[in-house]
Parts: sequence; C-alpha cells; structure tokens
Amino acid sequence: MLSGMPALATVVEALEAIAPLRLAAPWDAVGLLVATRRPAIGRILTCLSITPAIVREAVAERIDLVVAHHPLPFKPVARLVDASLPGSLLLDLAGAGIGVWSSHTAWDSAAGGINDQLAALLGLADVRPLVADAVDPTVGTGRGGLPDDAPALTTVADVATRLCRALGVCGAHVVGDPGRPAGRVGIVCGSGGECLPLVSAAGCRTLVTGELRLHDALAADHADVAVVAVGHQASEQFGMRSLGRRLEAAVPGIECRESRSDRDPLPWLPLRG
Repeated sequence: MLSGMPALATVVEALEAIAPLRLAAPWDAVGLLVATRRPAIGRILTCLSITPAIVREAVAERIDLVVAHHPLPFKPVARLVDASLPGSLLLDLAGAGIGVWSSHTAWDSAAGGINDQLAALLGLADVRPLVADAVDPTVGTGRGGLPDDAPALTTVADVATRLCRALGVCGAHVVGDPGRPAGRVGIVCGSGGECLPLVSAAGCRTLVTGELRLHDALAADHADVAVVAVGHQASEQFGMRSLGRRLEAAVPGIECRESRSDRDPLPWLPLRG
C-alpha cells in the first residue's frame, strides 16, 4: 500500500458511516458499484451523474474512485458494450482501474444529507423526516419543517426566491398560487412527485423538490399542495461538495475534488428584453 493512502475498504467504511445504506430506497442501487484492484485510494472525484466528460476528467486526473450521486450502473446491464452509453462509460472506467460508489437516496435521507441541507438553506425549524427510519427516527425519507425562524418566508414565492438565490438558479417551476402562505414545508430532493402522499400526510402545504412530472403537478394542485421545483441537478449537486468534505475529514490521506465537468443538462435560459 502506498504510504499514507487508505485502502478501499477504509473509504467504503467511512462512506457507509456518513450515509448508512439501510436508508436507501428499496429500488435503489447503492454502495460499491464498480470495484478497483488498486491497493490504495488517494484521489476521489465527486459528481452528480457520470457522463463521458466526467469519465475523461477522471482518467486524465488519475482518479481512484468516483463518488457519484446517481448510480452507474443503475439497472442490470445485460451486455457491456460500447454501443450503449452505460456500457461505454463502465468500460472506460474499469479499463482505467477507476471504481464507482453511489450513496444516492441514502445520502438524501442521512443526517446532514441533502434534504437536511435544503432545510437549513430555507431556515426551517422543527425539522423531521416525512417517514422516519426504524433504527434512528431522526433520519429517513424527506424532511418537513416550519419557516418559524425565517419570518420572511411567509409565502410560496418567498420560499422559491430564497431557495433559488441559495442554489444559484434563475428560476423555478411553481404549482399553485405563489402568494399563498407556505405553511409547513416538505422537502424531497431530486424527483419528488411520487412522495406527494407522504408530504400531505405529514401536514405540509408546500413541497420543495427538484423536478416533477406533469401529472404529479396536477395531482399536487388537486391536493392543494404548492410545489417549488428548482431543477433536479440544482436540488442535489451542491450536496456532493459537502459529502466530499465530510469524507476528507473522516479519512486522512485522501483528496476529494468536485468535478469541473459536472453540468446541468437542463439549465434555465434567462429571457432577454
């Protein structure tokens, strides 16, 4: 083993301590998805989704492990061939000896994870999971809280404005009247439309998420739940930066770097004039 650099097992242990895999959704693919035979791990690249540009960056920078939020592979791969995008990416990573780890919904749900961080950005109080974990009831699926310690957040528009400014985006989709009281705010990062029943059951009148389908928007409107959707990438990408910092603090001898190639494939286009 190279001097001062930890083994892969040490890095994996730290990642599982930060975001316990039991918190992941049953349908998710989490953990070590592509192994590496390298005797030690020194350089780690964090990103939201693995793309060809990120693979090129990882190879050029001699990265040992990519910690990606979105799993690769996500679904079982029947053929590992260049003709498919997942196959091409996996062949290039494996050929360069680069491993892949994903915490995905485990990191969404963990203490200090993405949903907790979104609640903190909004200044919410009385923050609780929408569905509590059986082992630790302070964590679990989503979050819900009241804007009690942020009195300016009285309306849905206030919530949208503060979140967009905090995340550096220039707009958001909003379901319902932006001027209505926000009430208790539910948070489900990424694609949160399917969690609408959980949001309603938790007594939340506003849902903050990344994206939702048209029919989920119609369902939210029918259920009288306002929605603020800032974009899938914007609602999660910032959380990979903090995951890297926590991993560096937990494991001496590694360097975690946020990918320079991580780009939102669906950016907002500000209108002119």
